[in-house]
Amino acid sequence: MEEVCVLRIGHRPERDQRVTTHVGLTGRALGAKGMYLAADDIGVKKSIEDVAKRWGGDFFVENNVSWKKCINDWKKSGGVVVHLTMYGLRLTDVEDKIRNEKKILIVVGAEKVPGDMYGLADYNVSVTTQPHSEISSLALCLDHLFQGKTMNLDFPNSEIKILPTEHGKRFETAKQDGDGAD
Repeated sequence: MEEVCVLRIGHRPERDQRVTTHVGLTGRALGAKGMYLAADDIGVKKSIEDVAKRWGGDFFVENNVSWKKCINDWKKSGGVVVHLTMYGLRLTDVEDKIRNEKKILIVVGAEKVPGDMYGLADYNVSVTTQPHSEISSLALCLDHLFQGKTMNLDFPNSEIKILPTEHGKRFETAKQDGDGAD
């Protein structure tokens, strides 16, 4: 895999800011290069970009995209579309095949997904065949596709970096080291 991005569809600005922000943050933390947001919510975009600026990496957020155009453009560039849905094929049955693709766009829905999505996707993938969070579906999908290798990513140009410790909180900032107490 050379590139993995997330497309968030069905976002309702009046209801879904927190969940959509967490979709973006999950994608960033687990190896995606960016997120396309098929809604106009500049607050979500700014929130995710602020985290990326402080915590490092090159994660992008493109706001107010047409989801169909995004999918069509992605496919024209040689990429495949993976739609996360509980009605799809089991992730464990198709992850090896998907992993061999060069460009992967993972579609994560919010409200009821348009029926067209099922036909546009190259893979309709179920992360369990049970209802649960789109955030957990994305996290598990990325973890399986990257085979756990993104669990310890190092993000360049970070202003803040957590230092693993058995007890307490330790971190570095671009300015100084710090210890936090709880």
